[in-house]
Amino acid sequence: MAGYVGVLVSDPWLQNQFTQVELRSLKAQFMTMRRENGGLTLADLPSKMSRLKHVGENLTEEDRASFLQDSYQNLDDDVDFELFLRVYLKLQAHATVRMGSGAKNSSAFLKSPTSTLLHTISESEKSSYVAHINNYLAEDEFLKKYLPIDPSTNDLFELAKDGVLICKLINVAVPGTIDERAINTKRVLNPWERNENHTLCLNSAKAIGCTVVNIGTQDFIEGRRHLVLGLISQIIKIQLLADLNLKKTPQLVELVDDSKDMEELMSLPPEKILLRWMNFHLKKSPYKKIVTNFSSDVKDGEAYTHLLNILAPEHIRPSKLSVKDPLLRAQLVLEHADRMGCKRYLTARDILEGSPNLNLAFVAHIFQHRNGLSTQTKQISFLEISPDDAQISREERAFRFWMNSFGHSTYINNVFEDVRNGWLLLETLDKVSPGIVNWKVATKPPIKMPFRKVENCNQVVKIGTQLKFSLVNIAGNDIVQGNKKLILAYLWQLMRYNMLQLLKNLRFHSHGKEITDADILVWANKKVRNSGSHSCMNSFKDKSLSDGIFFLELLSAVQPRVVNWSLVTKGENEEEKKMNATYIISIARKLGCSIFLLPEDITEVNQKMILTLTASIMYWFLKQPMEERGCGSSDSESGSLTETTSNSTMDDTSSESSTD
Repeated sequence: MAGYVGVLVSDPWLQNQFTQVELRSLKAQFMTMRRENGGLTLADLPSKMSRLKHVGENLTEEDRASFLQDSYQNLDDDVDFELFLRVYLKLQAHATVRMGSGAKNSSAFLKSPTSTLLHTISESEKSSYVAHINNYLAEDEFLKKYLPIDPSTNDLFELAKDGVLICKLINVAVPGTIDERAINTKRVLNPWERNENHTLCLNSAKAIGCTVVNIGTQDFIEGRRHLVLGLISQIIKIQLLADLNLKKTPQLVELVDDSKDMEELMSLPPEKILLRWMNFHLKKSPYKKIVTNFSSDVKDGEAYTHLLNILAPEHIRPSKLSVKDPLLRAQLVLEHADRMGCKRYLTARDILEGSPNLNLAFVAHIFQHRNGLSTQTKQISFLEISPDDAQISREERAFRFWMNSFGHSTYINNVFEDVRNGWLLLETLDKVSPGIVNWKVATKPPIKMPFRKVENCNQVVKIGTQLKFSLVNIAGNDIVQGNKKLILAYLWQLMRYNMLQLLKNLRFHSHGKEITDADILVWANKKVRNSGSHSCMNSFKDKSLSDGIFFLELLSAVQPRVVNWSLVTKGENEEEKKMNATYIISIARKLGCSIFLLPEDITEVNQKMILTLTASIMYWFLKQPMEERGCGSSDSESGSLTETTSNSTMDDTSSESSTD
């Protein structure tokens, strides 16, 4: 497989929508259509696409023609392969709506990925999320003049069009994610400022764990309700489940009996911990069933009745248990929750219909309000985190969100647990280097036979060797065993390889040559120097970087209007350094950089994360058309990647052949 090159498209987002199998099939179909016609235009597609699965089976030729007429102004435009893929995705989504299959999956609340196929929305969910926004953002200085939102209207989607609302909601879910100084908050925003807010919002959403592979800035501008609501639901989910871990709620140790169970608990996704917490309390009641989901198992209201009686016995109404009508019982459950001071995320009808998203929100809020666990913490001293553990935790978080940004088949909740069968690592490798995985010898989960997991992980290590990773003393079984340091070492090299390949694939600048860390360093210093500054980065572990000034000057060099220097501090103490670091991260995301580091990674000069930040800024800049780059970017600078590549790989005697 080493010499095999998969089907590549220039847009990474578009590449991520398909597996290599799908891309190869679609490329073959596209080439056949073009060969038959001697070319291919949009007008040809309604008839030609009849042979494609899903699109051809579920839409008539008239349906396809009508949809394309509504979507594109000129049907005589030539179709290249990327436009063909985009049309296919749009028609696929349209077909799903026509079939009505989206109704079952009307929100992306439980399943984090926001899929192109989810086109319908639940009015109950919209009302619930609007109430959440009205409650948590009511005192926001900018938004309060627009709140409360009326859930019976489309005001939510209109308000989301400028990007401010979702940026603010992200900060409610994970405080400090976005430096609000970077948000454009004028009453009337121009298209550029609005697009910056949307870009900041999407990159920040990815950085807190949302999956946004099928949503772009244009979707906000056009107010595409299913995509906007899907993103809002993910953000609210992250907020509501934030306390379901041992760091935030150490009392969760009550749910387990020994250290082995503790390890299992720490590896569970928050939804599973919430179910375990619910069943822990239900064991104390006469209710003998095990709740395994937030839908069919709770729709009769009986589990809720017993749970609330255990958590808040002072609010029990004797008549509640004898009620036979499920709808009335559900209403009494909500009244009990009201007396506890819990907010409503659903109606009695939502309980009866088994809405999984709203039931999850309801139970999560009950947990936040009253978890019923002991306040004694003497037995949990082992949870104290050493500096090494804190660093491992930060790196695990960065790699987890980076991997999830590819939109894998399974959402990753814990890297060390979820990669142990090798499958998600193989999926990531296939996204980073299409076609490099031999899927014929890979085993897809669930995997019962342990040796199959080892086989998957052996292929992961073998591919790493092909890609020239440093894998001394790393074997497939180390991944299966969950060796944290070795897994992190592998993932760092994979992330770095991905960055360098993205830069290399900008062939206009690199001429296909391998890019090195040194090239990135030289490029960054040259950009800052040419902007008139004297700042310099000696290496990616240069301690002088901790004040953030160099990166602010680099960002200003690639886009002069993006940094508001009146908001920048001198970085003379820890507080000022952190303010600069949060500002750097937010304005980099606002530009369009997809980065997963934390402010501490800048202030503490984490070498790996500093490299990813610099490379992301470089990649963003080199992707921009010449006419759209910041002032002061001369023609010679546009070729700076070529120059630094040649310089970094030549010795002094040959440096005169460089164009620099």
